[in-house]
This record gives sequence, structure tokens and C-alpha cells, in this order.
Amino acid sequence: MSIRVALVDDQALVRSGFAMVLSVEPDIEVVGQAADGSAALDLLRRTSVDVVLMDVQMPAMDGIEATRHVVGEDLAKVIILTTFDRDDYLFAALEAGASGFLLKNADPDDLVGAIHAVADGHALLAPELTVRVIRRLVQRPEVSVAGGADGEGTARHPVPAPPIEPLTARERDVLALVAEGMSNAEIAGRLFVGESTVKTHVSHVLAKIGARDRVQAVVYAHRTGLTAP
Repeated sequence: MSIRVALVDDQALVRSGFAMVLSVEPDIEVVGQAADGSAALDLLRRTSVDVVLMDVQMPAMDGIEATRHVVGEDLAKVIILTTFDRDDYLFAALEAGASGFLLKNADPDDLVGAIHAVADGHALLAPELTVRVIRRLVQRPEVSVAGGADGEGTARHPVPAPPIEPLTARERDVLALVAEGMSNAEIAGRLFVGESTVKTHVSHVLAKIGARDRVQAVVYAHRTGLTAP
């Protein structure tokens, strides 16, 4: 089945460029476009979409606020696209619930790979970005492991609560390596097991800790002391 993608950017030329790149992919289908966050929500509420490519700076409703609504209503998974390599955009996007962050000058192959990764339930963060996320989120005292925010009720993007059931020793090993930014293939090589086995362990870990994706799992691992920041 095709991965259904929506393009959200206030520049028509940018949307056309992305649409052209994706049009040659046999398993990706662009099913809608929008020029701002508000229009994107209208589109997603009436159209089935798997992944949204979301710009940050837009009129009416910016990409960060739109992402909060998209994720909150479980309308699709979001990849934030921007021309700005800025930490505040990165962290705001992840806290809003985005599954990935990509610069607009990324190679077409990287864009296609990002869509496939997010559609498959993975978080799109290179190891160097993972380190930046960890350093910022782990050190923020206003957000607890359970997701509470001091004096402000519930955090906008709550961190996973303690495990629903205990992790096995192997699952803890896998989570610790995920927290180092390793891919499934790298973890398989480290633990001398098959990649499919690692994928199964990762799925079990996410389910047990109530994490939506690997980003939340990384933050959980560091917040709970499983691995050092």
C-alpha cells in the first residue's frame, strides 16, 4: 500500500518541488496540500493521511501549533521541514509531537527515507541531533518523567510514565543502545542478534513504557537513569 503524504508549506513553489520529488516514488502518494496550519487541519480531518511534511513558519497557524493538533487528534505523523537549523525549532517540534525533523536542503533520497522511516513508526533523528535533544530535555526541571509541569498542569508533550510492566534484561540493554542513537542494525551487531529480533524488542519496549516512538524512549531512558546523559 502507498504511504499517503500531505504537504504543508506557505510557498506553492516549495510544495510543487516536494510533490515532484515524491511523484516518482512507487509507494508514496501525495494526497493533499495546504498553505498554513489551519488549512492543514481541515485537510487532515477529511482526508486519510499517513505522514505530513510540515513547514514551521506559516501564517494563520504555524507548523509547531499545527503539529500539536495533528498529533493530539491522531490525524497523522509529522515531519517538520525548515530552512533553519535552530535548536528552538527542533525542540519545539519534538515537544509538539513531531516524529522527525528535516532541513529543506536535504537530499531527495533523505526526504524519501524520512517518510518511509516515520511511516514505519520510527523517529527521524540522527545521532548528533539525539544528543542535542537529550541535553535539552533531560535538564528541564519543569517536565517530570510522568509528564507533569510544575505550576502549569500537564506538559504539552508528556514524557512516558514508568513501565506498564517491567522490562526484561535484554529489553533494558536494547533501550540503553537506542538511547545512544543506534539504529536497529547497529544494535543487532552490538548484541550479536538478528535485526528482526531487535525490532521486536524495540516494539515491546515502546509498548511497555507507553512511548510513541524512539525519541520518547531516548528521553525516558535518560530521565530514569538507565543511561547517563
